[in-house]
Amino acid sequence: MFTGLIDDVGSLVRVSATAAGRELRIASRYGSLADGESVAVNGACLTVIERGAGWFSVAAVTTTLARTTIGEWVVGRRVNLERALRVGDRLGGHFVQGHVDGVARVEGVRHEGDARLIDLALPPGLSELMVQHGSVTVDGVSLTVNDLPAPGALQLSLIDYTLRHTSLGDLAAGDRVHVEADMLGKYVQRLLKDSTWSSEP
Repeated sequence: MFTGLIDDVGSLVRVSATAAGRELRIASRYGSLADGESVAVNGACLTVIERGAGWFSVAAVTTTLARTTIGEWVVGRRVNLERALRVGDRLGGHFVQGHVDGVARVEGVRHEGDARLIDLALPPGLSELMVQHGSVTVDGVSLTVNDLPAPGALQLSLIDYTLRHTSLGDLAAGDRVHVEADMLGKYVQRLLKDSTWSSEP
C-alpha cells in the first residue's frame, strides 16, 4: 500500500531482458532497502531483487509489461519512486495499491496562471471511475482530478512543487502514463455491478 506521495525520483541505469520479462537497475538515494521490499516505480508495485550503494534492481514480469509502459523504458529515464506505507505513517495523499489500471495518453500540455494543465485520453473503462475533484494516481503521483471535459478525457492541474519533485514535469503530448483509479471508486463500482435489486411485493 502506498500514498502517492513521491519520496524520490530515480533514473534507470540498466535495463535488461530476462526469460520472465525485464530487470531494471535504478539509481536512487534510498539507503535502507531490503531484499523483497515493495517499491512503487511510476505507480507500479515492484519487488526489490538486488540492491547496492545508490541503486536497487526490480523485475517486471510479462504480465506487468503487458499492462504498463515498462517495456518501453530505456536507460536514462526518470521514474517516480515511493516506498510502501508503514503503519503509523502520515497519509498525506490517498490509498494507492500500486496496481496500474490502464495507460493513458497525454493529449496536451499548457500553462494557465501558475499551474500546468495536462490533458489525458483515458483507456476504456476508466472514465466511469473518475470524479471531478476526486483522487487519481498518475505515474505514481497522488493528484486531484481538475476536470472531466469530455467522455474519456481527464484534466490535471499541476503546481510548481509537483513539477519540481516528480517526473511529471517531463511530460509532453504523445507520452503515455500509468493511471490508477481511486480504490474506493473501484469497490463501489464492483458492489453496484454485483448487487441484486428486488422490490417488496
